[in-house]
Amino acid sequence: MNKPTKKKAYLLLEDGFKMEGTAIGKIGTSGGEICFNTGMTGYQEVYTDPSYFGQVIISTNSHIGNYGTVDEENESDAPKISGIIINEFSDYNSRQESESLQSYLEKHSIVGIADVDTRSLVRHIRDKGAMNVIISSDLDEDSLQTELDKLPQMDGLELASKVSTKDSYILGEGNKVKIGVLDFGIKRSILNNFVKRGCELKVFPAKTPVEEVMEWSPAGIFLSNGPGDPAAMDYAVDTVKAITESEKPLFGICLGHQLIARSFDIGTYKMHHGHRGLNHPVKNLKTGKSEITSQNHGFSISKEDVEKSTIVNQTHINLNDNTVEGIEINGKKIFSVQYHPESSPGPHDSEYLFDNFIELITK
Repeated sequence: MNKPTKKKAYLLLEDGFKMEGTAIGKIGTSGGEICFNTGMTGYQEVYTDPSYFGQVIISTNSHIGNYGTVDEENESDAPKISGIIINEFSDYNSRQESESLQSYLEKHSIVGIADVDTRSLVRHIRDKGAMNVIISSDLDEDSLQTELDKLPQMDGLELASKVSTKDSYILGEGNKVKIGVLDFGIKRSILNNFVKRGCELKVFPAKTPVEEVMEWSPAGIFLSNGPGDPAAMDYAVDTVKAITESEKPLFGICLGHQLIARSFDIGTYKMHHGHRGLNHPVKNLKTGKSEITSQNHGFSISKEDVEKSTIVNQTHINLNDNTVEGIEINGKKIFSVQYHPESSPGPHDSEYLFDNFIELITK
């Protein structure tokens, strides 16, 4: 019996690099900033991470879809990516009672392309840097450029408010340690890490006035991960400055880390191609120990500014490229990290940071 013919799909980068493959997911056209994730597993957690909003993801692992999808592995209510690019797509999933990735992508209107040489594509991005891409399974090649030209650049985009909760809500009600959470695109596994440690959380929309957060009388404040350019979020920097004046313990992850840095006059910049994967080595400069970490960021904070600062101390360093992975503030109960200690997906080397924050609050 002959297999059905697969529909063609095309990929075009803004520098003119073009590839042909086959359509997966929804038949259609989509685009955004291209980036790659080096994780060997955890594709569902990646696709539903709000920090990927507006991006098209290359999965560097050669086989994707082979274990299907299950609701428990969603990091938000639905995939937040703009599209996916993979090498070999699996039509069969190994786990019982799981939904196929094809069905999952169709249900959530995610456009994808498979059967492309992802190794050569990743090498191209590592050489040329992150840029916009259009992928399509319903346009001819000549129409791709027109659609590509419509895409905005990631530099200067404020995206956190687009993925943040619209209304405040509480988790872990009745638990002893009250933590206010500013949601810039938070992952469920971060919230779960706090709740399982005995915290009651009130999660606020990204643009909530600081007075409203403080009315709840939290013992500490957490700033979440999220998408977009931190330099386009003056509203959040103003909120962070007000929180620091309150002397409440403060902890930030990823975008939250960048916002803390900017509130203490540390600049941020767009990286050449970012850090995304489950295998990034980071050294804790306070303990001398190294951690294998889960990461997802295309912006970073200025190492030069940190080294010049008399207020901000570097606590963690990336062992691949020496970028700043963690800071703390002199004389204040404030610290942050660029990577993802909730590790979903990823190794669990860095979960101690949640314990460190709770200790700051309770001691």
